[in-house]
Formats: sequence, C-alpha cells, structure tokens
Amino acid sequence: MAAAGVPDGTRPDDRVLLILAADHRDSLERDLYGLTAPPTPAQAARISADKLLVYQALLDAAGWLPAQIQPGMLIDEQYGASVAELASRSAGTVSLYMPLEASGQEWFRFAYGDDWQRHAGFFAAGNAKVLVRDNPGLDPARREQQAQRLGLVSAWAARTGRSLMVELLVPATGADQDAAAGDMDRYDEELRPGHTVAVMEYLQDHGVEPALWAVEGPGRHDDAVAVAAMASRGGRQARCLVDGGQASYDTLKGWLQVAAPIPGWAGFAIGGGIWWEPLRVHLRHLSTAGEARRRIRAAYLDYARYYLKAREGMLAAEPDQML
Repeated sequence: MAAAGVPDGTRPDDRVLLILAADHRDSLERDLYGLTAPPTPAQAARISADKLLVYQALLDAAGWLPAQIQPGMLIDEQYGASVAELASRSAGTVSLYMPLEASGQEWFRFAYGDDWQRHAGFFAAGNAKVLVRDNPGLDPARREQQAQRLGLVSAWAARTGRSLMVELLVPATGADQDAAAGDMDRYDEELRPGHTVAVMEYLQDHGVEPALWAVEGPGRHDDAVAVAAMASRGGRQARCLVDGGQASYDTLKGWLQVAAPIPGWAGFAIGGGIWWEPLRVHLRHLSTAGEARRRIRAAYLDYARYYLKAREGMLAAEPDQML
C-alpha cells in the first residue's frame, strides 16, 4: 500500500537524480534557432539531431557518475522521439521523463489535447512531467481549473503506474512586482519561496500528488527546508529537485549548494544552462558536433560534481558563506 498522499507506483527511490532537461520547444524554435514560422522538415530534422547530440553527451557523462547517481533525460515527443526510444531501451542507464504539457502556454494545457493519454503511451516512459505556472495571487477561477486538470493527470499517473514530476514555476504578479519595487532578485528571495510552498499545498489539496517537485531555488536554507517539508506533508514520499529555469551559472550553483545537503532534496533538473551555449556555437559553425557534445558532457558533470560536493558537506551551507 502506498504511503499517505502517494499513489501506488509513484514512490521514489533514494538515488540522487540528475536530470538533463531538453524538452524545450517554443522557446527553442524562437530563441535558439531563430524561427518565426513553423519549422520546415529540414529545420525540424536539425532540431531533432541536436537533441540527439545532447542525449549522446549525457550517455558520455553517465560512465563518470558514481553508482548512487541516476542520470535522467527529460525529452519531448515532437523533437525527441528518437531520444525517447533510445532512453527507454537503455536498460536503466538513463531514466526517461516526458512532458505532457503544450509548450509556451500561460496555463497548463495538454500537448496533444484529448489524445494526450495515447501519446503518453507511445514510449516506455515510466515517468511523466507537467510544467505548471501558478501563484496565489493569480485569478482564482483559472487556478481552480488548472488544479482540477492536474488532479486528473495525477490520478492517471497513479492508475498507470507512472511517476509524476511537477515542474513548478511561480511568476511574479503585478502586486508582487510592486511589493518588490520592481526588483526581481528581491522577489526571488523574499516572496517566491513562500508562494512556492503555498502553491504546493494548494495543488496537493486538489489531488496533485507527484513523486517529484522541481522548483526554482532555493536561495536560503530555511526556504529549502520549508519546500521539502511541504513535499512530504502528511507522510507523503515526494522529493524535490532544483529546477534550473533561467538562472545564471552562479545563481544556480548557489541553489544547488543550499538544497543538496537537506533531506528531501533529490537532485536537479537543468536544461539550457548545460546545452544552450554549446548548441548555439555549433549552429554558427564555430564548433564541430563532437566539440559541442564534449562541452555538454563537461557542463553536466560540472553541476553533478558540485551537487555531490554540497550534498556531502564539502561546501558551505549557503553561498554567502563562501565569500
């Protein structure tokens, strides 16, 4: 029987989970490939080839990781079908996570509409992911509608034996921006942590029971403890991941340093911070595919080593203590 609040089939194990996220779609087309219209077949093929290169870099890195680390790949069906197929056949070398949401939407919508469950079953992925944007200050009716839809996803995951990851982004409302005097760093430090915990509780109360919460931050020890405590509220077995989001290299390392030693934090899910620049350089013919692949591997292993050092108590508890 599952623990309270955790559906059967979603209990996480105790390994450190280091996920390379490459399920970007709309932002990738627009900001990396510069597309202003739906991709041509040749453009789509190039994006798919580059995602395969990212996966190959992860496989290269996997051999350098200690046994207690489980590498993961978060990849979409649209451009990453070949990656999903290969990862699902990797005999556990790489854990496969696939998104259910449509890309680039303010509120959660299924990528394939009413056909989402059939698409979710195309690949042997035991793990599904939903990207959620929420904030206690947003429209209550829209929040309720989204939460109910996510509750259905959670019930589906439990029924089909899948592990669910909720990638939670908490954007600032206008009121938040006013309260922070327009300083987004101040919002991230003073307001977003409390909002994150409140949204997690709200979603739990609407039947959303993921095995993993991927959240931006935390920047402070107490905030990391609060997030982990909410994930495990009422005997739940859910764990937390540091989500890379749009954070800078230094900011992200600070988040990893804070979260890694705290029980309930399981690892990270980092995407563009690892592969964006190597692919950008490669797209401009300033590096070979092999060079891009080596740079992606090195970046992933850099974050992995940093996380493990922090987890083992080899770094200061908070970034400012390093100064």
